[in-house]
Amino acid sequence: MPKKKPAKKKVKKASPKKSKVHKIKKSKRKLVHKKMPFRVNLQGKPKKHIQPKHTEPKVEEKTQIEPVLKPQSSTYTAKHIQVLEGLEPVRKRPAMYIGSTDEAGLHESLREIIDNAVDEALAGYAKNIWITLNEDGSATVIDDGRGIPIDVMPQYKKSALEIVMTKLHAGGKFGGSAYKISGGLHGVGASVVNALSEWLVAEVKRKGKIHKQEYKRGVPTTKIEQNEKSKLDLFNNLESGTAITFLPDSQVFSTIKFNFETIKKAVRERAYLVPNLFFHLVDKSEKEEKRINFYFEGGIVSLVEKLNENKNPIHEVIFVKKSEGDIEVETSLQYNDVYTESVESYVNVIHTVNGGTHLTGFRMALTRAINDYGKKIGSFKEEEDSITGDDTKEGLTAVVFIKMPQDRIQFEGQTKGKLGNAEIQPLVYTVVKDSLSTYFEENPGTARKILEKVYLAAKARLAAKAAKEAILRKGALEGSSLPGKLADCQEKDPNISELYLVEGDSAGGSAKQGRDRKFQAILPLKGKILNTERARLDKIIEHEEVKNLIIALGAGIGETVNFDKLRYKRIIIMTDADVDGQHIETLILTFFFRHLPEIIRQGYLYIAQPPLYKITIGKDSSYVYSDEQKDELLKTNKTEQKITIQRYKGLGEMNPDQLWETTMNPVNRILKQVRIDDAEVADATFTMLMGDEVPPRKHFIQSNAKTATLDI
Repeated sequence: MPKKKPAKKKVKKASPKKSKVHKIKKSKRKLVHKKMPFRVNLQGKPKKHIQPKHTEPKVEEKTQIEPVLKPQSSTYTAKHIQVLEGLEPVRKRPAMYIGSTDEAGLHESLREIIDNAVDEALAGYAKNIWITLNEDGSATVIDDGRGIPIDVMPQYKKSALEIVMTKLHAGGKFGGSAYKISGGLHGVGASVVNALSEWLVAEVKRKGKIHKQEYKRGVPTTKIEQNEKSKLDLFNNLESGTAITFLPDSQVFSTIKFNFETIKKAVRERAYLVPNLFFHLVDKSEKEEKRINFYFEGGIVSLVEKLNENKNPIHEVIFVKKSEGDIEVETSLQYNDVYTESVESYVNVIHTVNGGTHLTGFRMALTRAINDYGKKIGSFKEEEDSITGDDTKEGLTAVVFIKMPQDRIQFEGQTKGKLGNAEIQPLVYTVVKDSLSTYFEENPGTARKILEKVYLAAKARLAAKAAKEAILRKGALEGSSLPGKLADCQEKDPNISELYLVEGDSAGGSAKQGRDRKFQAILPLKGKILNTERARLDKIIEHEEVKNLIIALGAGIGETVNFDKLRYKRIIIMTDADVDGQHIETLILTFFFRHLPEIIRQGYLYIAQPPLYKITIGKDSSYVYSDEQKDELLKTNKTEQKITIQRYKGLGEMNPDQLWETTMNPVNRILKQVRIDDAEVADATFTMLMGDEVPPRKHFIQSNAKTATLDI
């Protein structure tokens, strides 16, 4: 009789989300990571559906298409018009007022209350601000300012406190008489936070008396009550001030738990911008109470010194402050010996993450002032010797801070990310240009150090340009001739195409065999690539592995980068699950963060998660992704069958089919999406881990040695 073929082993795949091991069909997963300067999101499936490998395409039958919407009535009268009264529009469309209803929107609501307190300090009345995260999940913000007025407004026949807390576009900031400088705009403020809170308690102390009113989802539940004492002991000791306590509404927000680190960063930011203002932050929401205080006399000078931590400044901080009418311009700058820049801009304590006209004016003034001084002392003899704006960026740390009447601020977009006032650019340009020219005349030693720094950057730029042109003459770097190592995909649409950056030729070979060539491209990287934290652009372009990566991406690098030419919008780092693999992963992340950060900002960069173990129990095999999952699987096993555990240390240990099934198949794979969560912390982390200075790195290793997991 013919022999029966042995049955194939069924392979199951574990989800890294839960402690239990699931079958391979479970594709949506969520991992919990330690706090890092990157936010990591998980992608179980690609954004666009891609037909999985080794399956036949489905053939759909033709059906008659009917209209999606059918007209219900031809009448359209006044009764169809809906008017949203009071704070109803806020609860109806909360994202219009706070940007989103996720964790970012939650913290935006707290920042608005904090900024109201900061406005009292900017007006010259508050000296202290206390922020407390309470045990019940609520937050309290107290200031020792004047206190919100509680007298009755004749036109509304209600107290000013109730109007401020329940009416949109109400407050002392709109007429400009009470607050000339303010962070609030677009109607976002106490009333919006009140509308989006399950409950809110407002307490005001004026002339030694405490006045209190309570609200529920924006609606007053009590009249203003006058009390001798507040439940807040701290508030009782103040001569005057305002205390707001609120609990975010779980019906509105996806999460109502405040993040201490996020709030700490926002508070520290404001402490730098408003010198001589005490911030007291307390977290009582956890078992272990946290307390931290911020106070800076130096203002933005202290902020620049903080940003230059672990870097070697080449001169003292330059500080410029000047008022033109009702607009005040402050800027501080300092060059260091690294090759990247760190520039932040603010308007009335609002961080303009996307810059704007004030930052443009600053950059133009800095370039012109350096050029003019170089020509004056004879360093630039010809026009070709002049530096460009890009040359001034290398090693620059700067903060640009504008104070102006809030009713004149024009932001591009609701989130206040970019300043749009056209009149600010020439104003900042004039102030900074004149002040820097005077400073260079009075401090020629510092001026020459800066001139030498930007001149070296200009030489490096020209060298990189020459190297790039030499490569272009050979037909590369713009995609006319792709690297020989690249196994490209058939798909030309970058929205569908994927590029795997694979550690080593062995794993690259397996990936090439196991991939779906329709949409997956493979680029093997030999060994550890260049540490781009310590290299200028001309050296980066000359490095073979990095050059191949730049060519494969197709967008270019440096001043000629063009992301419209990017050939893949899903770039996946796939390295071994060992120390060397993690080092290579860090080197690749350094390259993207320093030279192609827009790829990270757009959400195009991912990290593949290969399994750590293959566990075979009898004839059934499962893949697990952590030691915890392995222990859980072995603990739940009730059979007495033989158990085999295989530890994957390298991608090359898996055959092409296994690599596809566990790490590359869009239906089953796990990808961590890399995002810049905090640019300042990320910059400091890369400087510390990958920079020239050894002591900060040594201190980090010694401080975290006990928490390290050794994989020997």
